[in-house]
Amino acid sequence: MSFTVFENEKLKEKYYLINHKSGLRVYVYPKKMSTSYAAFATKFGSVDNKFLCDGKETDLPDGIAHFLEHKMFENEDGSDTFELYAKTGANANAYTTSDRTVYLFSAADNVAQSLEILLGFVTHPYFTDETVAKEQGIIGQEIRMYDDNPNWQLYFGMLSGLYVNNPVRIDTAGTVETIATITPEKLFDAYNAFYNLSNMALCVCGDIDCEQVEEVCDRVLNYVKAPEAERIYPSEPDGVYKEFVTKKMQVSMPMFFVGIKDNECPMSGRELMKKRAEYCILLDLMFDKSTDFYNELYESGLVDSSFSYEYEGHETFAISEISGCSENPDQVYKKIRDHIALCKKNGFSKEDFERIKRANYAHSIGVFNSTEDIANELISCVFEDADMLDFPQIVADVTFEDINNRLKTAFADNAFTLSTVYPQD
Repeated sequence: MSFTVFENEKLKEKYYLINHKSGLRVYVYPKKMSTSYAAFATKFGSVDNKFLCDGKETDLPDGIAHFLEHKMFENEDGSDTFELYAKTGANANAYTTSDRTVYLFSAADNVAQSLEILLGFVTHPYFTDETVAKEQGIIGQEIRMYDDNPNWQLYFGMLSGLYVNNPVRIDTAGTVETIATITPEKLFDAYNAFYNLSNMALCVCGDIDCEQVEEVCDRVLNYVKAPEAERIYPSEPDGVYKEFVTKKMQVSMPMFFVGIKDNECPMSGRELMKKRAEYCILLDLMFDKSTDFYNELYESGLVDSSFSYEYEGHETFAISEISGCSENPDQVYKKIRDHIALCKKNGFSKEDFERIKRANYAHSIGVFNSTEDIANELISCVFEDADMLDFPQIVADVTFEDINNRLKTAFADNAFTLSTVYPQD
């Protein structure tokens, strides 16, 4: 067996890459913890709705990546995948994001047996007209649940305001109308284009070694030559589609979600990791609960403890997000914009920068205390052409000058959207 070792001697963290003969990249992260975690993922998410393959351009219905995730748990022999996992004692799940679909399980023991189940059902698609029609009803109900979820509506309201053409503005689940057009043929089109093993990765983190993982892969996986799918994304202007997006729902008080579009996309690898580290430090400097700004908002009653923020950086889109509850979201929005403008004018103190950077460095190391966090972070980095072991040092290497330079280019005046949900009359 041949494998590549990735190691950070300073952190005393190490994992292995097996380039399996099937074409799958297999990552094994030995970790002596009570629970092992496996993630089998494809680089196929909600934004991948148009592609070119063998000279043919294919358009996929909105929501098909999420629909496909649901359908993969059905087996041709009628067996229930979750019942198979129950026999090994594993806890299984899956999720779809804008840029990937991940099938996963966590288990205290019988990891190899659970891994065989995972690799088996994801590599054996089974779709019929009858099962697709049944799933359309199930996911239709799920979509209607999302329609009644204020946090979901806030988030996608923000995305629909920020982006003009980028498909990230479309709900991951699609709509009842778009999923109604999904057929077994379209599911196979998507599966064959994006579920080929060369577009996928497996990460197993826990009390298991490379030999055990490779043995399971050898038994379950076969090499299948697959044509390469070229993703087609529309061009996206710098400005937002709409600055204000609002809805009325059954909530007790108004909720807000401020999105600030990052126009420096696409980006990947260490470049993306460095930008992510800088934005995280920047947002902490401006909005952390230790700042005067937050405390003024809180003490005046404009926000409550639900106030939060984060930077979401991906290859095809990136945004800064600030959210919470307030009786006056418009006033909070104005204060956020004024505060950012003031920070751009006056900058930050070096003392605050050093303190915030140390906290971010500590957080970057904390990821290695959980097999679940390790596996999911490793999968994300693999698809972004980056090494997760590099990130703590990237954070440590961020300079005060880097932050000031990033502040100059970030948070453009035309990049803001306020999404709100107000109580029904």
